[in-house]
Amino acid sequence: MSDAPPSVLRMSISYPPVPGLVQSPAFSHVAVIPPGSTIIHVGGQNGVDDTGAVVSADVAAQASRALDNAQAALAAAGATLADVVGWTVLIHQDADLRAAYGAVGPRLAREGAPPLVTAARVAGLGVPGALVEIGAIAALTP
Repeated sequence: MSDAPPSVLRMSISYPPVPGLVQSPAFSHVAVIPPGSTIIHVGGQNGVDDTGAVVSADVAAQASRALDNAQAALAAAGATLADVVGWTVLIHQDADLRAAYGAVGPRLAREGAPPLVTAARVAGLGVPGALVEIGAIAALTP
């Protein structure tokens, strides 16, 4: 227990279990963000370099770069991957989901409850040649 007064203790985001829904080590169903938190939205990031060119035709390479880009966006707002409350992952319908997840899954592992995850297979993405798009919502608690 900290000796700091309650007003300076950092509040935490809670991920309560939801009765009647499957409990998964890979994702949570709900997150409760305390009042006064700073919410950061990261728009969908593709596996592109700083010129906007797709880095590779390989889905694992694209997924890794898309996560790098999301991490850079989070850092610009003062956040890290550990601050992410929820991920949105779009993957081209013909891409290898296991290869994409294998490239980023270990970097998303963290202590405690897992984040929220929304994933969808799509017919195409806005960037020609893109196979993966990753978005995030993060929270910095007071």
